[in-house]
Amino acid sequence: MATTSLNKNLHRANQAKNDEFYTQLADIENELKHYKDRFRGKVVFLNCDDPYESNFFKYFASNFKYLGLKKLIATSYAGSPIIGIQLPLPLMAGLKPNGKQPLKIEIYEVPDADGDGAVDLSDVRHLLENDKNTATPITGNGDFRSDECIELLKQADIVCTNPPFSLFREYVKQLVEYEKKFLIIGNKNATKYNVIFKLIKENKLWLGYRDINSDMWFTVPDGTVYEKIIDGKKVKHIMACWFTNLDTTKRHKKLDTYKKYSANEFPTYDNYNAIEVSKVADIPMDYDGAMGVPITYVDKYNPDQFEILGVFDDKREKSEAFIQGNPTYVDEQHKRYVGPVIKGKALYTRILIMRKK
Repeated sequence: MATTSLNKNLHRANQAKNDEFYTQLADIENELKHYKDRFRGKVVFLNCDDPYESNFFKYFASNFKYLGLKKLIATSYAGSPIIGIQLPLPLMAGLKPNGKQPLKIEIYEVPDADGDGAVDLSDVRHLLENDKNTATPITGNGDFRSDECIELLKQADIVCTNPPFSLFREYVKQLVEYEKKFLIIGNKNATKYNVIFKLIKENKLWLGYRDINSDMWFTVPDGTVYEKIIDGKKVKHIMACWFTNLDTTKRHKKLDTYKKYSANEFPTYDNYNAIEVSKVADIPMDYDGAMGVPITYVDKYNPDQFEILGVFDDKREKSEAFIQGNPTYVDEQHKRYVGPVIKGKALYTRILIMRKK
Protein backbone atom coordinates (compact mmCIF):
# COMPACT_ATOMS: atom_id res chain seq x y z
CA MET A 1 0.00 0.00 0.00
CA ALA A 2 2.86 2.33 0.91
CA THR A 3 4.56 1.54 -2.41
CA THR A 4 1.39 2.41 -4.35
CA SER A 5 1.08 5.73 -2.51
CA LEU A 6 4.75 6.52 -3.17
CA ASN A 7 4.34 5.75 -6.88
CA LYS A 8 1.32 8.04 -7.08
CA ASN A 9 3.23 10.87 -5.40
CA LEU A 10 6.19 10.40 -7.76
CA HIS A 11 3.81 10.42 -10.73
CA ARG A 12 2.21 13.66 -9.54
CA ALA A 13 5.65 15.22 -9.02
CA ASN A 14 6.78 14.25 -12.51
CA GLN A 15 3.50 15.45 -14.02
CA ALA A 16 3.87 18.80 -12.23
CA LYS A 17 7.37 19.21 -13.64
CA ASN A 18 6.26 18.29 -17.16
CA ASP A 19 3.42 20.80 -16.95
CA GLU A 20 5.56 23.69 -15.69
CA PHE A 21 6.51 26.11 -18.45
CA TYR A 22 7.67 29.55 -17.35
CA THR A 23 7.04 32.45 -19.69
CA GLN A 24 9.95 34.67 -20.64
CA LEU A 25 9.61 38.31 -19.64
CA ALA A 26 10.13 39.54 -23.22
CA ASP A 27 7.12 37.53 -24.43
CA ILE A 28 4.96 39.02 -21.67
CA GLU A 29 6.11 42.55 -22.45
CA ASN A 30 5.57 42.14 -26.19
CA GLU A 31 1.97 41.03 -25.73
CA LEU A 32 0.86 43.17 -22.82
CA LYS A 33 2.08 46.43 -24.37
CA HIS A 34 -1.10 46.29 -26.49
CA TYR A 35 -3.41 46.31 -23.43
CA LYS A 36 -1.87 49.04 -21.26
CA ASP A 37 -5.05 51.09 -20.91
CA ARG A 38 -7.13 48.02 -20.09
CA PHE A 39 -5.45 47.56 -16.70
CA ARG A 40 -5.94 51.05 -15.29
CA GLY A 41 -7.95 50.98 -12.06
CA LYS A 42 -8.26 47.19 -12.20
CA VAL A 43 -7.55 44.34 -9.80
CA VAL A 44 -5.23 41.87 -11.54
CA PHE A 45 -4.98 38.27 -10.31
CA LEU A 46 -2.09 35.95 -11.13
CA ASN A 47 -3.44 32.66 -9.83
CA CYS A 48 -0.87 30.28 -11.32
CA ASP A 49 2.27 32.25 -10.47
CA ASP A 50 4.79 31.73 -7.73
CA PRO A 51 5.15 35.36 -6.61
CA TYR A 52 8.46 36.97 -7.52
CA GLU A 53 9.67 33.82 -9.31
CA SER A 54 7.07 34.40 -12.01
CA ASN A 55 7.82 36.86 -14.80
CA PHE A 56 4.12 37.75 -14.80
CA PHE A 57 4.49 38.90 -11.22
CA LYS A 58 7.72 40.75 -12.05
CA TYR A 59 6.00 42.54 -14.93
CA PHE A 60 2.91 43.67 -13.03
CA ALA A 61 4.68 44.47 -9.76
CA SER A 62 7.42 46.56 -11.37
CA ASN A 63 4.85 48.29 -13.65
CA PHE A 64 2.20 48.71 -10.93
CA LYS A 65 2.20 52.51 -11.07
CA TYR A 66 2.75 52.73 -14.84
CA LEU A 67 -0.28 50.53 -15.50
CA GLY A 68 -2.35 52.32 -12.87
CA LEU A 69 -3.37 49.10 -11.12
CA LYS A 70 -5.79 49.21 -8.23
CA LYS A 71 -4.49 45.98 -6.73
CA LEU A 72 -2.26 43.04 -7.67
CA ILE A 73 -2.88 39.55 -6.28
CA ALA A 74 -0.62 36.55 -6.87
CA THR A 75 -0.76 33.03 -5.48
CA SER A 76 1.70 30.15 -5.55
CA TYR A 77 1.01 26.43 -5.72
CA ALA A 78 2.53 24.00 -3.21
CA GLY A 79 3.52 21.60 -6.00
CA SER A 80 5.52 24.16 -7.98
CA PRO A 81 9.10 22.97 -8.66
CA ILE A 82 10.49 26.51 -8.43
CA ILE A 83 8.73 27.86 -5.35
CA GLY A 84 11.10 29.92 -3.21
CA ILE A 85 14.13 29.91 -5.53
CA GLN A 86 14.89 33.56 -6.35
CA LEU A 87 13.57 35.16 -3.17
CA PRO A 88 13.60 32.62 -0.29
CA LEU A 89 10.18 32.68 1.31
CA PRO A 90 11.50 33.00 4.89
CA LEU A 91 12.80 36.45 3.86
CA MET A 92 9.29 37.62 3.11
CA ALA A 93 7.75 39.46 6.05
CA GLY A 94 4.71 37.69 7.43
CA LEU A 95 5.78 34.17 6.45
CA LYS A 96 7.06 31.47 8.78
CA PRO A 97 10.56 30.16 8.01
CA ASN A 98 9.41 26.60 7.39
CA GLY A 99 10.67 26.13 3.82
CA LYS A 100 8.50 25.90 0.76
CA GLN A 101 4.90 26.88 1.32
CA PRO A 102 2.09 28.25 -0.81
CA LEU A 103 1.38 31.93 -0.32
CA LYS A 104 -0.54 34.88 -1.60
CA ILE A 105 0.72 38.37 -2.19
CA GLU A 106 -1.59 41.38 -2.24
CA ILE A 107 -0.15 44.69 -3.37
CA TYR A 108 -2.00 48.01 -3.29
CA GLU A 109 1.02 50.16 -4.13
CA VAL A 110 4.76 49.81 -4.71
CA PRO A 111 6.56 52.74 -3.04
CA ASP A 112 9.90 54.01 -4.36
CA ALA A 113 11.76 52.60 -1.37
CA ASP A 114 15.28 53.44 -2.54
CA GLY A 115 14.32 56.95 -3.65
CA ASP A 116 15.86 56.65 -7.10
CA GLY A 117 12.79 58.12 -8.78
CA ALA A 118 11.72 54.84 -10.39
CA VAL A 119 9.75 51.85 -9.17
CA ASP A 120 11.43 48.57 -10.07
CA LEU A 121 12.07 45.07 -8.77
CA SER A 122 14.36 46.30 -5.99
CA ASP A 123 11.40 48.25 -4.61
CA VAL A 124 9.19 45.15 -4.92
CA ARG A 125 11.79 43.08 -3.04
CA HIS A 126 11.95 45.71 -0.28
CA LEU A 127 8.15 45.67 -0.01
CA LEU A 128 8.02 41.89 0.28
CA GLU A 129 10.80 41.74 2.85
CA ASN A 130 9.46 44.50 5.09
CA ASP A 131 5.66 44.66 4.88
CA LYS A 132 4.17 41.70 6.72
CA ASN A 133 0.72 42.50 5.33
CA THR A 134 1.85 41.97 1.74
CA ALA A 135 2.75 38.27 1.79
CA THR A 136 0.69 35.79 3.80
CA PRO A 137 0.50 31.98 3.87
CA ILE A 138 -2.34 30.16 2.12
CA THR A 139 -4.19 27.63 4.25
CA GLY A 140 -4.64 25.20 1.33
CA ASN A 141 -2.23 24.17 -1.43
CA GLY A 142 -2.73 27.23 -3.66
CA ASP A 143 -4.49 25.32 -6.44
CA PHE A 144 -6.59 27.70 -8.58
CA ARG A 145 -9.60 25.46 -7.88
CA SER A 146 -9.33 25.77 -4.09
CA ASP A 147 -11.95 27.70 -2.12
CA GLU A 148 -9.39 30.28 -1.00
CA CYS A 149 -8.19 30.98 -4.54
CA ILE A 150 -11.76 31.17 -5.83
CA GLU A 151 -12.53 33.83 -3.24
CA LEU A 152 -9.55 35.80 -4.51
CA LEU A 153 -10.73 35.26 -8.08
CA LYS A 154 -14.05 36.89 -7.21
CA GLN A 155 -12.17 40.09 -6.33
CA ALA A 156 -10.35 40.24 -9.66
CA ASP A 157 -11.19 42.22 -12.77
CA ILE A 158 -8.57 40.62 -15.02
CA VAL A 159 -6.69 37.34 -14.75
CA CYS A 160 -3.33 37.11 -16.49
CA THR A 161 -1.09 34.04 -16.30
CA ASN A 162 0.28 30.90 -17.89
CA PRO A 163 -1.92 28.11 -16.44
CA PRO A 164 -1.02 24.40 -16.52
CA PHE A 165 -1.67 23.25 -20.09
CA SER A 166 -3.08 19.93 -18.89
CA LEU A 167 -5.78 21.79 -16.95
CA PHE A 168 -6.50 24.42 -19.60
CA ARG A 169 -10.10 23.36 -20.26
CA GLU A 170 -10.97 23.42 -16.57
CA TYR A 171 -9.13 26.67 -16.05
CA VAL A 172 -10.99 28.51 -18.81
CA LYS A 173 -14.32 27.07 -17.67
CA GLN A 174 -13.71 28.61 -14.26
CA LEU A 175 -12.92 32.03 -15.72
CA VAL A 176 -16.09 31.93 -17.81
CA GLU A 177 -18.18 30.75 -14.87
CA TYR A 178 -17.07 33.74 -12.80
CA GLU A 179 -17.34 36.11 -15.77
CA LYS A 180 -13.75 37.29 -15.63
CA LYS A 181 -11.71 39.12 -18.21
CA PHE A 182 -8.50 37.29 -18.96
CA LEU A 183 -5.27 37.22 -20.94
CA ILE A 184 -3.63 33.81 -20.67
CA ILE A 185 -1.25 31.48 -22.50
CA GLY A 186 -2.28 28.06 -23.79
CA ASN A 187 -1.23 25.40 -26.25
CA LYS A 188 -2.25 26.07 -29.86
CA ASN A 189 -4.03 22.71 -29.94
CA ALA A 190 -6.43 24.05 -27.31
CA THR A 191 -8.19 25.90 -30.14
CA LYS A 192 -9.65 22.51 -31.11
CA TYR A 193 -10.94 21.66 -27.64
CA ASN A 194 -14.72 21.55 -27.46
CA VAL A 195 -15.05 24.09 -24.62
CA ILE A 196 -12.48 26.46 -26.16
CA PHE A 197 -13.66 26.39 -29.76
CA LYS A 198 -17.27 26.85 -28.67
CA LEU A 199 -16.21 30.12 -27.01
CA ILE A 200 -14.31 31.17 -30.15
CA LYS A 201 -17.35 30.38 -32.29
CA GLU A 202 -19.58 32.44 -29.96
CA ASN A 203 -17.11 35.38 -29.98
CA LYS A 204 -16.46 35.01 -26.27
CA LEU A 205 -12.76 34.20 -26.66
CA TRP A 206 -10.13 34.96 -29.31
CA LEU A 207 -6.37 34.98 -29.81
CA GLY A 208 -4.03 37.75 -28.76
CA TYR A 209 -1.66 39.83 -30.86
CA ARG A 210 1.20 37.35 -31.13
CA ASP A 211 1.19 35.49 -34.46
CA ILE A 212 -0.08 31.93 -34.01
CA ASN A 213 2.73 30.70 -36.28
CA SER A 214 5.34 32.21 -33.98
CA ASP A 215 5.90 29.55 -31.31
CA MET A 216 7.25 30.41 -27.88
CA TRP A 217 10.30 29.36 -25.85
CA PHE A 218 9.62 28.66 -22.19
CA THR A 219 11.99 28.24 -19.26
CA VAL A 220 11.69 24.79 -17.67
CA PRO A 221 12.67 23.61 -14.16
CA ASP A 222 15.72 21.45 -13.52
CA GLY A 223 15.21 17.77 -14.19
CA THR A 224 12.97 18.25 -17.23
CA VAL A 225 13.73 17.95 -20.92
CA TYR A 226 15.03 21.13 -22.54
CA GLU A 227 16.20 22.02 -26.04
CA LYS A 228 18.76 24.76 -25.50
CA ILE A 229 20.09 27.30 -23.02
CA ILE A 230 19.36 31.01 -23.36
CA ASP A 231 20.99 33.48 -20.95
CA GLY A 232 21.90 30.60 -18.67
CA LYS A 233 18.33 29.25 -18.52
CA LYS A 234 17.10 25.93 -19.88
CA VAL A 235 14.32 26.51 -22.40
CA LYS A 236 11.93 24.41 -24.43
CA HIS A 237 10.03 25.18 -27.62
CA ILE A 238 6.23 25.01 -27.10
CA MET A 239 3.41 25.54 -29.60
CA ALA A 240 1.66 28.22 -27.59
CA CYS A 241 -0.35 31.37 -28.09
CA TRP A 242 -2.29 33.99 -26.13
CA PHE A 243 -6.01 33.58 -25.44
CA THR A 244 -8.14 36.50 -24.29
CA ASN A 245 -11.57 38.08 -24.08
CA LEU A 246 -10.15 41.60 -23.95
CA ASP A 247 -11.05 43.28 -27.20
CA THR A 248 -8.22 43.83 -29.68
CA THR A 249 -7.84 45.89 -32.84
CA LYS A 250 -6.40 42.79 -34.50
CA ARG A 251 -9.68 40.87 -34.44
CA HIS A 252 -11.43 43.69 -36.30
CA LYS A 253 -8.85 43.88 -39.06
CA LYS A 254 -10.34 42.88 -42.42
CA LEU A 255 -8.72 39.91 -44.12
CA ASP A 256 -7.82 40.84 -47.68
CA THR A 257 -9.03 38.28 -50.22
CA TYR A 258 -8.07 38.45 -53.87
CA LYS A 259 -8.51 35.03 -55.46
CA LYS A 260 -11.56 34.11 -57.54
CA TYR A 261 -13.39 30.86 -57.04
CA SER A 262 -12.88 27.97 -59.43
CA ALA A 263 -14.05 24.40 -58.92
CA ASN A 264 -10.65 23.04 -59.92
CA GLU A 265 -8.68 25.04 -57.39
CA PHE A 266 -11.27 24.78 -54.60
CA PRO A 267 -12.79 21.26 -54.74
CA THR A 268 -15.83 20.24 -52.71
CA TYR A 269 -15.33 17.71 -49.91
CA ASP A 270 -16.40 14.13 -50.64
CA ASN A 271 -18.45 14.00 -47.46
CA TYR A 272 -19.65 17.54 -46.78
CA ASN A 273 -21.03 20.41 -48.85
CA ALA A 274 -18.17 22.87 -48.46
CA ILE A 275 -15.08 23.71 -50.49
CA GLU A 276 -11.47 23.10 -49.45
CA VAL A 277 -9.27 26.19 -49.06
CA SER A 278 -5.81 24.90 -48.14
CA LYS A 279 -4.35 28.32 -47.29
CA VAL A 280 -6.00 31.15 -45.36
CA ALA A 281 -4.48 33.64 -47.81
CA ASP A 282 -6.32 31.90 -50.67
CA ILE A 283 -9.88 32.37 -49.39
CA PRO A 284 -11.83 33.27 -52.56
CA MET A 285 -13.30 36.74 -52.66
CA ASP A 286 -16.42 35.72 -54.60
CA TYR A 287 -17.61 32.55 -52.85
CA ASP A 288 -20.47 32.80 -50.36
CA GLY A 289 -20.90 29.14 -49.40
CA ALA A 290 -19.23 27.10 -46.65
CA MET A 291 -15.43 26.89 -46.83
CA GLY A 292 -12.95 24.72 -44.95
CA VAL A 293 -9.78 26.55 -43.90
CA PRO A 294 -6.74 25.55 -41.78
CA ILE A 295 -7.04 25.79 -37.99
CA THR A 296 -4.62 28.75 -38.04
CA TYR A 297 -7.51 30.81 -39.40
CA VAL A 298 -8.52 31.54 -35.79
CA ASP A 299 -5.60 33.99 -35.70
CA LYS A 300 -7.14 35.99 -38.58
CA TYR A 301 -10.79 35.65 -37.57
CA ASN A 302 -12.80 38.84 -37.90
CA PRO A 303 -16.36 38.26 -36.61
CA ASP A 304 -17.59 41.15 -38.74
CA GLN A 305 -16.32 39.55 -41.95
CA PHE A 306 -16.90 35.80 -41.56
CA GLU A 307 -19.04 33.45 -39.51
CA ILE A 308 -17.49 30.35 -37.98
CA LEU A 309 -19.70 27.31 -38.52
CA GLY A 310 -17.60 24.81 -36.56
CA VAL A 311 -14.58 22.52 -36.45
CA PHE A 312 -14.58 19.89 -39.21
CA ASP A 313 -12.65 16.96 -37.77
CA ASP A 314 -12.86 13.22 -37.19
CA LYS A 315 -14.55 13.65 -33.83
CA ARG A 316 -17.49 11.53 -32.61
CA GLU A 317 -18.29 13.88 -29.76
CA LYS A 318 -21.60 15.66 -30.17
CA SER A 319 -21.15 19.39 -29.79
CA GLU A 320 -22.23 22.68 -31.29
CA ALA A 321 -18.54 23.31 -31.92
CA PHE A 322 -17.96 20.21 -34.07
CA ILE A 323 -19.17 19.40 -37.55
CA GLN A 324 -19.17 15.82 -38.84
CA GLY A 325 -19.16 14.84 -42.48
CA ASN A 326 -20.88 11.76 -43.85
CA PRO A 327 -18.99 8.67 -42.62
CA THR A 328 -16.52 7.77 -45.38
CA TYR A 329 -14.15 4.86 -45.92
CA VAL A 330 -10.56 6.14 -46.15
CA ASP A 331 -8.56 3.04 -45.20
CA GLU A 332 -8.74 0.04 -42.89
CA GLN A 333 -7.90 2.25 -39.90
CA HIS A 334 -10.51 4.83 -40.89
CA LYS A 335 -13.55 2.98 -42.16
CA ARG A 336 -16.08 5.62 -41.09
CA TYR A 337 -14.09 8.86 -41.20
CA VAL A 338 -16.19 11.97 -40.48
CA GLY A 339 -13.46 14.58 -40.92
CA PRO A 340 -12.68 16.37 -44.21
CA VAL A 341 -12.08 14.08 -47.22
CA ILE A 342 -11.01 15.06 -50.75
CA LYS A 343 -10.85 12.36 -53.47
CA GLY A 344 -10.76 9.64 -50.84
CA LYS A 345 -7.90 11.23 -48.88
CA ALA A 346 -8.35 12.38 -45.29
CA LEU A 347 -7.22 15.94 -44.54
CA TYR A 348 -6.15 17.69 -41.37
CA THR A 349 -8.64 19.50 -39.18
CA ARG A 350 -10.45 22.36 -40.87
CA ILE A 351 -12.55 25.25 -39.61
CA LEU A 352 -15.71 25.75 -41.63
CA ILE A 353 -16.50 29.41 -42.26
CA MET A 354 -18.94 31.42 -44.33
CA ARG A 355 -18.72 34.98 -45.52
CA LYS A 356 -21.13 37.38 -43.83
CA LYS A 357 -23.49 39.21 -46.15
